Amino acid sequence: MLGLPERAVVFGLARSGRAAAAALERRGVQVVGVDRTLGNDADERVLDGTGLLVKSPGVPGEVPLVAAARGRGIPVWSEVELGARLLPNPIVGVTGTNGKTTTAELLGAIFQAAGRGAAVAGNVGTALCALDGRLPTEDWIVCELSSFQLEDVHELRPRVAILLNLEPDHLDRHVSLDRYLGAKLRVFRRQGPGDAAIVPRGFRAVPGQARRIEFHGADPLPAEPRIPGAHNRENAAAATAAARAVGIEEAAIARALTTFPGVEHRLEPVAEVRGVHYVNDSKATNTAAARRGLAAHEGPVRLILGGSLKDEPFEPLAAAIGSNVRGVYLIGEAADRLAAALDARGVAYRRSGDLAGAVGAAAAAAEPGETVLLSPACASYDQFENFERRGEEFRRLVKNLGG
Repeated sequence: MLGLPERAVVFGLARSGRAAAAALERRGVQVVGVDRTLGNDADERVLDGTGLLVKSPGVPGEVPLVAAARGRGIPVWSEVELGARLLPNPIVGVTGTNGKTTTAELLGAIFQAAGRGAAVAGNVGTALCALDGRLPTEDWIVCELSSFQLEDVHELRPRVAILLNLEPDHLDRHVSLDRYLGAKLRVFRRQGPGDAAIVPRGFRAVPGQARRIEFHGADPLPAEPRIPGAHNRENAAAATAAARAVGIEEAAIARALTTFPGVEHRLEPVAEVRGVHYVNDSKATNTAAARRGLAAHEGPVRLILGGSLKDEPFEPLAAAIGSNVRGVYLIGEAADRLAAALDARGVAYRRSGDLAGAVGAAAAAAEPGETVLLSPACASYDQFENFERRGEEFRRLVKNLGG
């Protein structure tokens, strides 16, 4: 039914790659695993006799092995494409620069409040292929979709597709904003007239034939969301529009909005130590997300910035740092570029080197009533495996402050 080949290459053997390999092997496909840690990621001989290459999101489409596969006419799918072909379940696809995880998890909570079966998968947490064989066919899947995952989708057709927002991000990989936008808009491309495309009010036309539904952060909601911040009200408006599109009643939406506590590493309260609040916003891996994190705090803030670079300008972030920011602490490889942007705006800062140094310096200077906010505006790969590990280390450091 799916027309799977006898032999497939799975490139990238982290979470999504392992799930893809297992799903293929369950169907009798011989899988060749390729990964940098195995040292075979540049060996084109692995393509011999191969009928498919499944690419993990961390693998750029321009790497030589992927380019060689395309040159041989071997289909290249993302792990999400494979999962969407294997799973018969209806999908809600959630993409955008920021807010994807929060919106996807909130939608999962709305489905649960309505007593309707649903699983949340995709970019963070459970890989889509990991749900293979685990769900009743009538259950919905709420799938968080990054631009990396959408690069190589071909037949993916979400019954409901959400674009939350679009701001410059991942330009180190996509090179231009147009290419980044193109990857995001692939979520709509295969939608038909019976589907729903949910976009910010006034957003440009999107591909596909779905019914267009617009949302805005000021839209009336059946209840105000528990999670704070104007950006989270936008997320709630998008989730509400999606829930209404699949026929979920207002009372269930209201129950979820008023009880959903948010997600880890996104404006996550960690502790109060000697009257100082510590907030983990490690998931703010671009400047737009960090600006949202700052906007959610009107009181005095000590801000920890920095990490690995993504070729994103820092001037908009520097301009958003207001008088309530009592101190800025720079970490990681982005420190020099951040310092240049802050210097141009006359914003004082301290170079702390690493997260431990920044937490220590901020804690020493902070006064009761202030908030120490980790909202880095950068990826984590210079010093951490991922943003989750960075957030976990922030929690550990704060816990140690309390003795």
